[in-house]
Amino acid sequence: MEVSFEFDNHLLIVKLVGELDEHSAEFVRRKMDAVLEDKNYSAVVLDLSRMSFMDSTGIGVVIGRYKLLRKLNKVLYVKNPSPTVDKIFKMSGLYEIIERI
Repeated sequence: MEVSFEFDNHLLIVKLVGELDEHSAEFVRRKMDAVLEDKNYSAVVLDLSRMSFMDSTGIGVVIGRYKLLRKLNKVLYVKNPSPTVDKIFKMSGLYEIIERI
């Protein structure tokens, strides 16, 4: 799993590449949490165009970052999910709390 960050105006864009599963969840969680401490953004966009798979542990990572951002009065969006990840978001109900842009 690769995680990269870029700032675009007041957006923090997080690009996830690979599989977000039990083997990579802690790595992704730590990387994201370290950057989310920065207060110079108003929203976070998860770019999932190159994420090939996500299991229930990965869903937990996404929900955890969503809850953290809500406490910080920030918004989490999802952008360009791969077809497999899009299906997982639909089946799990994540789109009910996280907007796809």
